[in-house]
Amino acid sequence: MKQLVTMFSLALVLLVSGCKEDTDQGEIKLVTPEEMKTLVDQKDVQVVDVRTPEEYSEGFIAHSQNIDFNSPTFEEDILKLDKTKPVLLYCKSGGRSAKCAEKLQEAGFVKIFDLEGGITKWKFKGFEVETN
Repeated sequence: MKQLVTMFSLALVLLVSGCKEDTDQGEIKLVTPEEMKTLVDQKDVQVVDVRTPEEYSEGFIAHSQNIDFNSPTFEEDILKLDKTKPVLLYCKSGGRSAKCAEKLQEAGFVKIFDLEGGITKWKFKGFEVETN
């Protein structure tokens, strides 16, 4: 009986410690355009537009850099970002940025923010976009 209790306790400890690794991954937070505006204005954030260069040239959020989700070098390009600083992601409507957020989370990024509704909702809410 004592061995059974010991085995059960050991299994429980291994199960709990095995789950701990998952909670160490970065958090993905879906944010509204209003929340995104506040975040963009902060220092030490990385704003990333994952649309194509053609879409980006039509208008982008200030201080953003373009890393095309469909680019063959996408995986390498996102790993050049600083994992310790918050990353603010957006695309046209939220699909590509959500996939990118998952990739960043898997890569160990600490804080990931994804713009709900993408730049489409950003513009609909009346926030400015810049062009080159």
